[in-house]
Amino acid sequence: MNDSEFHQLADALMLKIEETLDRFDGDADIDYETNGGVMTLSFENGSKIVINRQEPMHQVWLATKSGGYHFDYRDGLWICDRSGNEFMALLATACSEQSGEDVNFG
Repeated sequence: MNDSEFHQLADALMLKIEETLDRFDGDADIDYETNGGVMTLSFENGSKIVINRQEPMHQVWLATKSGGYHFDYRDGLWICDRSGNEFMALLATACSEQSGEDVNFG
């Protein structure tokens, strides 16, 4: 993957997260801000989730209250390089835990 492809894929991922949060009609109040390739999700309890691009490695990193994860793009999905879990599934779990509400990015 070259840098241009990485940026397109990372942009698409961030856009999907934004669109999902904008449509979210659950009880969870999740605010987000994007600045310089870093997206920060903020929760009512003061906790945060940070998603950022690691361009040199062509990875997306996810930092949650329960830990940090690094994702590589494989077979059409962002996959955790340690657990093999898919990005959106881990993000949904982290958002659900941190908001106390069921959050789904399906």
